[in-house]
Amino acid sequence: MKKLFIVANWKSNKTESEAKEWISKVSGLKDQDLSNKDIILCPSFIHLPIAKTLIKEQMLPVGLGAQDISLFEAGAYTGEVSAKQIKEFAKIVIIGHSERRNNFGENDDILFKKFKLAKENGLAVIFCVQGKETKIPENVDIIAYEPINAIGTGNPDTPENAENVAAYFKANFKVPAVLYGGSVTASNVNSFTQMPNIDGILVGKASLDPEEFYAIIQNV
Repeated sequence: MKKLFIVANWKSNKTESEAKEWISKVSGLKDQDLSNKDIILCPSFIHLPIAKTLIKEQMLPVGLGAQDISLFEAGAYTGEVSAKQIKEFAKIVIIGHSERRNNFGENDDILFKKFKLAKENGLAVIFCVQGKETKIPENVDIIAYEPINAIGTGNPDTPENAENVAAYFKANFKVPAVLYGGSVTASNVNSFTQMPNIDGILVGKASLDPEEFYAIIQNV
């Protein structure tokens, strides 16, 4: 049985009280058999400390990830969060999400530098791609295929096409794991995760609802 990654990307959402409520509502996960599932929560930077505390207190089988990483090492970079700082709270970081590329102009040069800093600081990386044409760094841990027309639209890619992209990156770049992201729900998640080369999902909007995310975990 393959290991499945189930990653919740909250993006720029949730207040502290909402974050606490979400974690409380998924507390039943500690009673589930999750031996083949690696659940990772990626909240905003400001919620990483409280999420780490609550997950530990409630003994939840949930790891923490960051949604982005600074292009720079620690230093005089106002507003940035460095890899060294992230490492205190998270084990993995998302790099190259389409929203970072589109809204903040992050190009391959920037993303490759971020990847290098993450790896130098002992962080695993989920590197996002939009298709086979997307360039990736060497020795990527995990690829997340997220077609732009499926992000937040309610119109997911077909499992067959997602499988084709996943197989391409595994065959040509020896990527160990490939996730699918883009309008994932509890009702369609299994159609993706049952594909032989898809090793999990990156969930955006649906991860904001703890009941829906819990159902996604159950249905993979």
